[in-house]
Amino acid sequence: MDSSGSPQGTQQVYFLPEGASQPVRVTEDLQQPNGIVGTVDGKSLFVADIGAKQIWKYDITKEFKLINKTLFCSMGSDGMTIDADGRIYLTGSKGVYVFDNSGAELGIIEIPENWTANVCIGGPDKKTLFVTAMSGIYTVPLKVKGTAQGK
Repeated sequence: MDSSGSPQGTQQVYFLPEGASQPVRVTEDLQQPNGIVGTVDGKSLFVADIGAKQIWKYDITKEFKLINKTLFCSMGSDGMTIDADGRIYLTGSKGVYVFDNSGAELGIIEIPENWTANVCIGGPDKKTLFVTAMSGIYTVPLKVKGTAQGK
């Protein structure tokens, strides 16, 4: 533990290789990473740097290193998820913001609270967006499935 009180010394993204007992730091320059989601093919990783109010997209190498850091959008987010068509869902004030896989904002799913915290896609048909907010939990039916909930 260093003088900041953090066991890692800084807030970054870490990877725990299979069979390893210690995580490996895979970023060095983030302010306050929080939300994180990968594409179903394992080729890209999106990281919300809530401290910098930016979402970054990385390519993932076969050695599990992050390369080609590019700005996905200028927005912070607490939670994030991805659907089967590659749309990214980000939490923020007043609702959940939806972006296509190139970073273009498609719209907002309004939630009647001041902020939203986390999102995931699940349910029996894997087409329900679950949203936690300031004082409630909301469900939103989607026309597309999520990616991380199984087959």
